[in-house]
Amino acid sequence: MTTTLYRPVGQKELSLIEHSGWTKFPPRLPEQPIFYPVMNEEYAIQIARDWNVTSSGSGFVTKFEINSDYIKKFEIQNVGGQIHNELWIPAEEIDEFNSNIVGLIEVIKSFYK
Repeated sequence: MTTTLYRPVGQKELSLIEHSGWTKFPPRLPEQPIFYPVMNEEYAIQIARDWNVTSSGSGFVTKFEINSDYIKKFEIQNVGGQIHNELWIPAEEIDEFNSNIVGLIEVIKSFYK
């Protein structure tokens, strides 16, 4: 069984995802202790459109499936409004997270300045 998750990204992260063959997210940078996929498309759109475009000129919403049993160990975090739900994956677990992705990561929305 899988769960659908979303990840808003900028061009730099998208290029790294593409370089992986659309199979994994890149390691976190030292200033990024948490990898946070989000639980719904609407929230991912807000981040990609309102934050990523502002900071880097473009924003993309990625969608992917992940093994449901694996993500059960992470508590859903609400960081604002009703739709602002995300998972907090420690940076050191990104390889394990990536190994639990089922299928390919796909871009479902693109935003530009």
